[in-house]
Amino acid sequence: MPRFTEKRYQTHVILTMLLYVAVMLLVWPLARSAASLPLKILLALLPTLPMLYVIALMARRVWHSDELQQRTHLIALGASTAIVGVATLVGGFLAAAQVVQLDGSILTWVFPAMLISYYAAQWWVARHYGNDLSCDESDAGISLRWRLLILAVLMGLMVWFAYRRHDAFDTGMAIGVGVSGAFVALARGFIYWRRRRAKSRR
Repeated sequence: MPRFTEKRYQTHVILTMLLYVAVMLLVWPLARSAASLPLKILLALLPTLPMLYVIALMARRVWHSDELQQRTHLIALGASTAIVGVATLVGGFLAAAQVVQLDGSILTWVFPAMLISYYAAQWWVARHYGNDLSCDESDAGISLRWRLLILAVLMGLMVWFAYRRHDAFDTGMAIGVGVSGAFVALARGFIYWRRRRAKSRR
């Protein structure tokens, strides 16, 4: 069995996310107009399959990590669970008191929010231990510029579909992914700037 490298992990995640976006844009909207209940349930739950595969990939990645990386993953997972748990609790109370109007579609953002907070917490914990997210420089994975380009293409596709369908859900999803992508890009840019500044001072 080949070694589960960071590059393989990132490639599998990117391909799975491409599949997820394709399902969300092309197949999932058909659930609203499906005639039979079993077909409606099948189409509605189809996007969860790529997400389950991403969870399995993350579990495999942690399993193949050393003890320090496993500890980093565990702390990051606990932090992301706490952050998203508190956010959903606050949102639930505000919705129950009718301060804000939320529908069931907001639940589709719980898992992406966990992923974003997980990676942010993982980066912070790795810095706390004086480590990088990938100990092996030759196994650093796909470069940041390619990942950002893929994210930009996905966002472009989502915006195009939202514009063609004039669908509020698609538009909201495109805006959400855009804001998330911009936040990640700004955070990574700030990290890169800090590292270059620290190196120039040496």
